[in-house]
Amino acid sequence: MSGRTHARACPERTCVGCRERAAKNELLRIVAIEGSCVPDPSGTLPGRGAYVHPALVCFELALRRRAFPRAFRVQGPLDTAELRRNVEAAETVAQEATP
Repeated sequence: MSGRTHARACPERTCVGCRERAAKNELLRIVAIEGSCVPDPSGTLPGRGAYVHPALVCFELALRRRAFPRAFRVQGPLDTAELRRNVEAAETVAQEATP
């Protein structure tokens, strides 16, 4: 035996809010389009992406740290209203699924 496993390695990304590494499929990809942060759950939108846990705590940390403009390398603030709604909805679904 060669010692190799047949399990595929799962790519990891860093949450821009809490700065913890997690599996790519556990994080929400975000893309900056025309001055606003847009969620990209399928991971197919063009452009530079940033990742955040789909939790309001991590989202608030990222806003407080001004992580989104830095991650996307843009000047000035970005509109995060749509992203906030998406994170709140994902957190609500996660809480309902947990008994």
